[in-house]
Amino acid sequence: MTKSCKIVLRVVVMLLFGGAFFSRCANIMTPEGGPKDTIPPVIVKLEPDNFTTNFKAKKVYIEFNEFVQIKDQNKELFTSPAMKKLPLIATRGKGIVITIRDTLKENTTYAIDFGSAICDNNEGNPLNAMRYIFSTGDKVDSMMCSGYTADSYKADSVSRTFIWFYIADSLPSTPGYDSTIFNRKPDVIARAQKNGIFIAQNLKPVNYRIYAIGDKNDNQLYEPGTDMVGLLDTVYNPATMPEFAIWFDSLRMYPSAEPQLYFRMFTDKAFVNQRLVDAQRPDQKKAVLYFNSDYPRIDSLIFDNIPSDKILLDPQTNGRDTMFIWFNVPAEQLPDTIKGKIVYYRHDSLRQLSKTREPLKLAWRLVETKEQQKERERIEKEKAKAQAEGKEYKDPNYKNPFVLTISAGKDVNPEKSFDITFGTPAVKFDTTAVELVAIAEDKSTTPVEKHFVRDSMNMCRWTVKAPWKEKTNYRFYIPKSSVTDVMGYENDSTAIEFATYDPEKFSTVSLNVTGEGKNKYIILLTDSSGKTLQEKTGVTSGKYRFNYVTPGDIRLRIIEDKNGNGKWDAGDVIAGLQPERAEGYFNEKREETFTTKMNWDFEINIDMNQVFIPMTMENLVKMLDDKEEARLQKLYEEWKKKQEAGQNKNNNKQQAAPMGGGMGLGGMAGGLGGLTNTLR
Repeated sequence: MTKSCKIVLRVVVMLLFGGAFFSRCANIMTPEGGPKDTIPPVIVKLEPDNFTTNFKAKKVYIEFNEFVQIKDQNKELFTSPAMKKLPLIATRGKGIVITIRDTLKENTTYAIDFGSAICDNNEGNPLNAMRYIFSTGDKVDSMMCSGYTADSYKADSVSRTFIWFYIADSLPSTPGYDSTIFNRKPDVIARAQKNGIFIAQNLKPVNYRIYAIGDKNDNQLYEPGTDMVGLLDTVYNPATMPEFAIWFDSLRMYPSAEPQLYFRMFTDKAFVNQRLVDAQRPDQKKAVLYFNSDYPRIDSLIFDNIPSDKILLDPQTNGRDTMFIWFNVPAEQLPDTIKGKIVYYRHDSLRQLSKTREPLKLAWRLVETKEQQKERERIEKEKAKAQAEGKEYKDPNYKNPFVLTISAGKDVNPEKSFDITFGTPAVKFDTTAVELVAIAEDKSTTPVEKHFVRDSMNMCRWTVKAPWKEKTNYRFYIPKSSVTDVMGYENDSTAIEFATYDPEKFSTVSLNVTGEGKNKYIILLTDSSGKTLQEKTGVTSGKYRFNYVTPGDIRLRIIEDKNGNGKWDAGDVIAGLQPERAEGYFNEKREETFTTKMNWDFEINIDMNQVFIPMTMENLVKMLDDKEEARLQKLYEEWKKKQEAGQNKNNNKQQAAPMGGGMGLGGMAGGLGGLTNTLR
């Protein structure tokens, strides 16, 4: 698009956003029996007029060419800047009355944005992007900018986010600690459309600090841990930013634009004071410590008269705010109340972690229900009777409380093996008693060397390691009483049979990775819905293989693991840290979904320099252009399939196909022609 076209569009779009169409029009009626009315209401009158300066009115009247209704006012309506009391909106005749209840600031440009709240009364067609603009001073701020909001992990657009603009000169400079969005109200507010594109208006030619907020609760507040947030690394002045094109998206029925700014949004962790909330003892040999935030840092845990080697502690992991403790001591040696102390790090009044010591009292006593009492008395009577007759008593209703789960199914991936999980930690595990044999076709068996590895993050889980062979049948047997848990229970005998994968029933995905620079990467192999099937961490230049891939559609997601910790890290809005980039892989044909087949070796070349290309405005536009083209192509293919299937035969002549491939950003919007036709 030429520079002159862009300038013309800027002028035209002010009319579009300022209230759509100001010329008086005749009522648009749908003839009886004709096509369904899809035309939104048209503005025919405004009092006071849009873009009024030195505004002092308390009421505004907007008249339309037909009767209208107001939908989802609480979700759709907002003002820029925010008013303490939102205006009241009520219908009157073929129009609406806006009652301004707040005391307005001097020399300030205001906008009342209706979103899609105004709809016609009959079909509910919304008048999208309707704004009423006025100034309490002698001029209306008229600068504009655009941008795109995306989920930093999924790389998909985030819809309906609010964009908060703060005049940078009015803010304190606090490197490493940015509390702007917590302590200040934004000077200008914009909102992204459903496709993640926003067009911010009524800006001044000054530097702005800008944030994107996913306001889930529609309360115009940022709530860490609930709302998504996006930030930029520097300030931006709309007067010095590159020009951008704007058009009316004739498919989605709202304005769209080439984005100048790019927000990679994430959910920041809400700050919670680290402290011990409660300590309970739900079982005689088990205790639980509850903290009010995850991953507490504990120095020591000591209990009176219980040796430290008899205390089993559940490993602390990220995301966990509880800690389980088991006492490997005979039940009769445990007092009703176990006393001790914990030394851990707790936040002080300045939000600094400092070492603190707290006493612990863990009380427990057996409280029988009536049913438990009756059952105990029954067993005691039957035991006494058996002893009197010189017999060994066996309770026919006895159910072993020992819990043992084996993750192996009928088929086992030889690269992953399988796990054994106990309900409570094992204090005795005679692994030499466990049998693992390979079963030949003639049913003969051969012992297989094995060893067991306890999970460092879960003391109840063990992994079985062995020199597995493909397409081989195995039997795994755990004899009775070879495992004793901390509660004193022993296992029943357990046996399973399984086979390792046949590689001919799977596919292999080979990766040739280049251009990684100084970073390491995480590559996720997913199905078409985004579910992770396999992953590789610590990836640099070289060759990698995903074996035993189930035939079907697959995709690749790649994470730029800058700190090399093997996981994706979100950002930190206060520290001003951006989240790590995560991008979907596309080949040179812009395909992201690949179909694998049995006994295939599927090869993919990945140039990390292309995957993580710097996100300039030009590259951002191209990325969205490609995404939109793929979306429209999919719509076209779906439409084409319906036509080929003979659906909707009666109205085939009237039905028009959606725009297909090759349309780009101009195509997704109807381009300049779409805007011109709308204005016309």
